[in-house]
Amino acid sequence: MTTFSQLTAIRRSAEIQGRVIYALLMREILTRYGRHNIGFLWLFVEPMLFTTGVTILWTLSKSVHGSSLPIVAFALTGYSSVLLWRNMPARCIGAIEPNLALMYHRNVKAIDIFIARLLLEAGGATISFITLSLFYIYIGWLDPPEDVLTVVGGWLLLAWFGASLAMFLGAISEKSELVERFWHPVSYIMFPLSGAAFMVDALPTGAQKFMLYVPMVNGVEIVRKGYFGNNVHSHYDVPYIMGWCIGLTLLALAQVAMIGRGITPE
Repeated sequence: MTTFSQLTAIRRSAEIQGRVIYALLMREILTRYGRHNIGFLWLFVEPMLFTTGVTILWTLSKSVHGSSLPIVAFALTGYSSVLLWRNMPARCIGAIEPNLALMYHRNVKAIDIFIARLLLEAGGATISFITLSLFYIYIGWLDPPEDVLTVVGGWLLLAWFGASLAMFLGAISEKSELVERFWHPVSYIMFPLSGAAFMVDALPTGAQKFMLYVPMVNGVEIVRKGYFGNNVHSHYDVPYIMGWCIGLTLLALAQVAMIGRGITPE
């Protein structure tokens, strides 16, 4: 087979997979949100309501978050980040079983189902984050980001971490129901350790090093560095969080390939 023929075959395969993922994405939107009320708009309205609610509660309670940053900005960058990495695993765990009937189609693979759900969750959290940022900037509650590219970089790292973790947990959940039972309490335990409610610089010097071992903390610190620039002293390790992302991605792909061979369509 010539190089041209190989490239043509790869392009055709990519086009087919793209159509499959798009179809699964539309099916997931209709199944989850339906056509009633505001329908698929709940995809990003729901995280917007959550983040806005937390922002209002923090503002009314005058919460202390370990920095001199405005509470609105602090809540937006922190809780939007949590929604990004925490919701994706919840949607991928147990995702294969309700879609077993689709596995009769030879072009539909387990990884396609995971990717469709990940795109949906990441898209909803991202649209919510952007919309709230623009709205708060418009009404004067928030200043524009100091460095948009740094914000985007931190956000993409968090999305990558959440997606790789979600695929890994989604794959091994097909082997054991304990994954779903353990993930919910673990995700709540990780919430206060994720960097959403504090800046690493506000912690005691001895604790800062240990908190940076939590991958999500590095991503949140990068996002806040992009938002607030020199107004904050951010602590993060890009190679460390990238190492987590790469390692989880390889583990996830291996597990997805393994369960894909053992799936029996219903």
